[in-house]
Amino acid sequence: MTTEQLRQAVIHTRQKLATSERRTCHVIGLARSSMQYQAVPRNDDDLRLAMIRLAKSYGRNGYRKVAELLRIEGWRVNHKKVERLWSEEGLQQPQRHKKRKRLYHHDSSIIRLRPTHPNHVWSIDFVHDRLSKGRPYKMLTVLDEYTRQAVAVEVRTRMTAGDVLEVLYGLFLRHGKPEHLRSDNGPEFTSEVFQTWLQRVGVEPIRIYPGSPWENGYNERFNGTLRREVLNAEWFATTRQAQIVINGWLKQYNHTRPHQALNMRPPVPETLRRNGPVIRG
Repeated sequence: MTTEQLRQAVIHTRQKLATSERRTCHVIGLARSSMQYQAVPRNDDDLRLAMIRLAKSYGRNGYRKVAELLRIEGWRVNHKKVERLWSEEGLQQPQRHKKRKRLYHHDSSIIRLRPTHPNHVWSIDFVHDRLSKGRPYKMLTVLDEYTRQAVAVEVRTRMTAGDVLEVLYGLFLRHGKPEHLRSDNGPEFTSEVFQTWLQRVGVEPIRIYPGSPWENGYNERFNGTLRREVLNAEWFATTRQAQIVINGWLKQYNHTRPHQALNMRPPVPETLRRNGPVIRG
């Protein structure tokens, strides 16, 4: 029996037998503190408004990530309460499609080097989109697979192997060079100029098996998030406008957004001080 059912049984027994509360609770097996407890109604309007505000700002985040963002803002709330309010406000995310079965190599194996420390394995890939006038443009995405940090998203109307080298050269100077660089078999990544440059700087290239995008899964997942949260939500007139918006989103992605793979911590968390936030990393 539930606590409420036991309370009703105590009330009914006392009315029928005219016994004391202490004796009736002892016989039925209900603590007097539970019998005398009165629920205190709480006003959750401020919490609801904060939750809805975060849901609007981070439209693809579920209630668990929103609960973590609320705790970062100073709310003392657990994910169960956020889940209840989330359901009451009708903020549930649509159900994901059923995952397809993976395709394997002929020897029934997936060959993939897993990262073990920062700057161990970087992955690069291209994302394609169109401007408001229909002109296509490309985005080079660079990801540190261990820290999940989005190192860069470079937006240009066209990008050759030389352009990729130019972007990577600046990233190596700012973040240090990785030990391995994972990519697909696109012509920009397989060109002799690109491969020769990687060999000279001491970076070992890793090319995935043709037709196996899951071997570059970290970057593919990031590209999907970029498309859902930015490219499908914004309409850009120029590549400069796209670069500015994506840079703002990258700052939130790296310093604020909780990641389940990192125990609900952002890749490069901000350390809060009295004088303001200071970026660590």
